[in-house]
Amino acid sequence: MCLSPATAPFVNNNVAPSLSSATSGKECVWCQKTVHDDCVSDVPDQCDFGEFHSLIIPPHYLFHVNKLRRRHPDEYSKLAESCGSSWTPVLVLANTRSGNNMGEVLLGEFRSLLNPVQVFDLVRVLVCGGDGTVGWVLDAIDTMKLKGQDQFIPRVTILPLGTGNDLSNTLGWGAGYAGEIPVEQVLRNVVDAEVVKMDRWKVQVASKGAYFRKPKVLSMNNYFSVGPDALMALNFHTHREKTPSFFSSRIINKAVYFLYGTKDCLVQECKDLDKRIELELDGERIALPSLEGIIVCNIGYWGGGCRLWEGMGDEPCPPTRLDDGLLEVVGVYGSFHCAQIQVKLANPVRLGQAHTVRLVLKSSKMPMQVDGEPWAQGPCTITITHKTQALMLYHSSEQTDDDDSSDSETESNTPHDSPRPPGSASARA
Repeated sequence: MCLSPATAPFVNNNVAPSLSSATSGKECVWCQKTVHDDCVSDVPDQCDFGEFHSLIIPPHYLFHVNKLRRRHPDEYSKLAESCGSSWTPVLVLANTRSGNNMGEVLLGEFRSLLNPVQVFDLVRVLVCGGDGTVGWVLDAIDTMKLKGQDQFIPRVTILPLGTGNDLSNTLGWGAGYAGEIPVEQVLRNVVDAEVVKMDRWKVQVASKGAYFRKPKVLSMNNYFSVGPDALMALNFHTHREKTPSFFSSRIINKAVYFLYGTKDCLVQECKDLDKRIELELDGERIALPSLEGIIVCNIGYWGGGCRLWEGMGDEPCPPTRLDDGLLEVVGVYGSFHCAQIQVKLANPVRLGQAHTVRLVLKSSKMPMQVDGEPWAQGPCTITITHKTQALMLYHSSEQTDDDDSSDSETESNTPHDSPRPPGSASARA
């Protein structure tokens, strides 16, 4: 690896594919430019790091960082300024077990385009994985304790792998990546993305009678639910843990979910939920109809791509935002009702919006889930309160996969849940 910013390191390559026979040449490992062997001497010595120069950490930067760490740690900011005002390097964290090993493929491709030290198997952070991987990264960022220091908080974007991916859908990055878009275009989309704030929530589960035990505490980005959708997630999770090799494709996973949903339509394991649970929104007791499930949403999408709060879209409903400090609470009559909502044949039972949600499970075990992580829970009190806000990157629907005209990342001051945060921003992230 070259330590000087002025030297362009070349590797052997075949160039000029338009010719009848490939011509021997060289390719720069940083800017990806190719030249014929005979023309190498005509190429400028300085490498500009190519199209993605604003995303790449130059090798000489790491060399100087190590020197400053030992001698002059107060000079860090000056070193960053030397890379230019548009320099916003991206950090790629990929989960190689997500998306049928697509994460492993992406690691290799991103390492060829960026500095390999920026690409990690697990600042803007590109997370290659599902909503669970994103949640893990956001929890890790929370441990940095940067509240009130937005300029130091990493902006997180998502390249969705696997199934579900409702958070990725809400933020405009789609439901799943299968290699249909070149990774170069993914990086262009990251450059063009808007910064939006997203509420994160704390879910406290205090089991009945466990007076000397600390409540179970979970972080929530997407949704909490009790009832049939949590039951399907629990059954799916249990069987996937037993035979992980069987659940190797998105089609199989969705088919298995469908089978579990069909089974619950007949068995109705969660019936009479309204008699087993109490619901309070901001301290006000809510009278429940004859429901089988309650879903508490923070984002627009649920159940693998369904706009739950909007339903069929034929009824007026309060607007939702990612940063309003409010949760949307709905009820469902059963698995069949969930299926109807997903294909826009029915509306959910809208129970209200609230800053704080409290549920009391009075008797028997019920299936529950937070962001797709299910468990069976006995009598307890569940309290959901606001935790913090994360800075996320939003891919606008106006940015096409072929549009690379923008060279800056902008921040939206009034981010909406979806379909798009309005307007443009004045501040550079």
